[in-house]
Amino acid sequence: MASPPVCKIMDYGKFKYEEKKKASESKRAQLKVELKEVKLRPKTEEHDYEFKVRNTRRFIEEGNKAKVVIQFRGREITHKEQGTAILEDVAKDLKEVAVVEQAPRMEGRLMFMILAPTPKVAQRARELARQAALNAKQRHGGDKDDKDDEKEEKDTKEQPASAAAPKADEQGAAPGAPQ
Repeated sequence: MASPPVCKIMDYGKFKYEEKKKASESKRAQLKVELKEVKLRPKTEEHDYEFKVRNTRRFIEEGNKAKVVIQFRGREITHKEQGTAILEDVAKDLKEVAVVEQAPRMEGRLMFMILAPTPKVAQRARELARQAALNAKQRHGGDKDDKDDEKEEKDTKEQPASAAAPKADEQGAAPGAPQ
């Protein structure tokens, strides 16, 4: 504590504006985690399975969570072990980028499991989001400078035209009068 006490006189509106800008900047740099859903069936073929796993990997590498759902229809519900096996295969195929956040469980005719990115993958996704936010900020700031430069060029171009009018005035002709 300073002795005597020191206070700073400031513009409160400007202070609130700057606080709001800082808050929006930090919000832009944050990574919003979404829950993406991938649906499979017990009879899903190999190529379709690989395609879905590849998309799930992309979702997780972007920093999102993935909900893998096995949908049973008709009498397929009697073979729940097939659904469990498929979900275990998905977890095994994605073990280097994802951890099982919620183990496979049944809910009506759906069996699902939730996968979350590993800490290393999540950190990389946050870094990429932060870089994207910085690039967007620089790009936005650069546009503003370009507009200012264009405005200055326009002002400079107008000056010689306005400088020519007094010369005509000096020759004795009235401004706006035909020559």
